Amino acid sequence: MRTKADAAPSPLKRSPFVKKLVKSWQLYVLMALPFLYLIVFKYVPMYGAQIAFKNFVVTKGIWGSDWVGLKHFERFVNSYDFWRILKNTLILSFYNLIAGFPFPILLALGLNYLRSNAYRKAVQMVTYAPHFISVVVVVGIIKELLDPRIGIVNKLLGLLGIGPINFMGEISMFSSIYVWSDVWQHVGFNCIIFIAALAAIDPAQHEAAVVDGASKLRRMWHIDLPGIMPMAIILLILNTGHILDVGFEKVLLLQNPINLKASEIIDTYVYKVGLTAQVANYSYSTAIGLFKSVINLALLLTVNKLAQKTRQASLW
Repeated sequence: MRTKADAAPSPLKRSPFVKKLVKSWQLYVLMALPFLYLIVFKYVPMYGAQIAFKNFVVTKGIWGSDWVGLKHFERFVNSYDFWRILKNTLILSFYNLIAGFPFPILLALGLNYLRSNAYRKAVQMVTYAPHFISVVVVVGIIKELLDPRIGIVNKLLGLLGIGPINFMGEISMFSSIYVWSDVWQHVGFNCIIFIAALAAIDPAQHEAAVVDGASKLRRMWHIDLPGIMPMAIILLILNTGHILDVGFEKVLLLQNPINLKASEIIDTYVYKVGLTAQVANYSYSTAIGLFKSVINLALLLTVNKLAQKTRQASLW
């Protein structure tokens, strides 16, 4: 015969967490793959970040290499290229942030007031499509359009008696070429989250505004913009946390010996020092990458704290 102890369920089975896990196991299965991705590609590589503080030798391995402290960080800060690379990275990042941040909001507001569903879908398709084009293809298109001999841009300028202009050889034009091509490529996809935020606004507010005689511009200013402002601030904080993470692939593909003075950024410098140099310096390149990550984290925490002080939306 079964005793009372045998009949009683175990404490583990009575646990609320276990009950919730069993009830919603499908959601946990869906979450498992991205969680595994974070572990394998984000957290496990942190083990190798310690070579930034060592004189890494491949034959000795990570643990066997000698500790050198902050030697590689000091070398980077005191190097001839430090201020030029940091300036290029900050200029490109802030330019991209300032130029690219308002356009998804404006596009979302415009699409929100279109009455024709067919026209709205056509605009969405045209603006979303460039996001899914490979970076290599986009850079190829840019170079073809701006080619001094056969590019359509110089052909049009020639009709006006201007040019030809070697856009890719002009140092002052590199940042604008990068930023505005990036805006064109991603503006449609980035506006999706703002369209979703606009859809969450209570329609009763618009109905009351229409009754009071408010125009579309007034409704945008007093209803739509305040409604999506918390989401916009959250995205701004997140973008600020990646201020030094400029698009590495696109910058590298747009680089040439002429515009290198303005196009060399931290990511491309790390790539060249760590992988393409005649003598690869893994410790030095890792230290530069870690330096960039620490600065990004400090900026993220600072901007989030400022948002809290001003009683705006924040990450935590």
